[in-house]
Amino acid sequence: MREIKEDSEFLKKAVSEAVEGATNNGGPFGAVLVYKGKIIARSHNTVTQEHDPTAHAEINVIRKAASILQTHDLSGAVLYTSCEPCPMCLAATYWAHIDKVVYASTRRDAAKAGFLDDEIYNELARPPEQRRIEHIRMEIPGHDEPFTEWTKNNRKTPY
Repeated sequence: MREIKEDSEFLKKAVSEAVEGATNNGGPFGAVLVYKGKIIARSHNTVTQEHDPTAHAEINVIRKAASILQTHDLSGAVLYTSCEPCPMCLAATYWAHIDKVVYASTRRDAAKAGFLDDEIYNELARPPEQRRIEHIRMEIPGHDEPFTEWTKNNRKTPY
């Protein structure tokens, strides 16, 4: 039961970050990243302040934590977020190798407030040619060269 109590306390901090964002010209989303039982980073959505559509709370907190810990691999970390991560933020949790995500509100709650999370989840389930934004795949000579070079590179840092 101890973990659930701790999860609840960290999640309350993420919701508090969301309230701060919502009342200070940011978005109503907040996140806290915990590593080895300690808060490493916290943030809220800063999309409108930074004029950056990727400045979601989860992305902000992952960037801060990675910088503080000096690693791109956040294995062992837990992300607490005020709302179910949007597809971009969900993907970032996988890229960062975060172990667990704990959230309060759902994507449907976000949709009721006017956010596109649920729509984007639905859009991603469609084949590229059926998406609202036009997607065109063009096979050009050498298109696979970056992957060939990556595979051959013995000095690469996998991620």
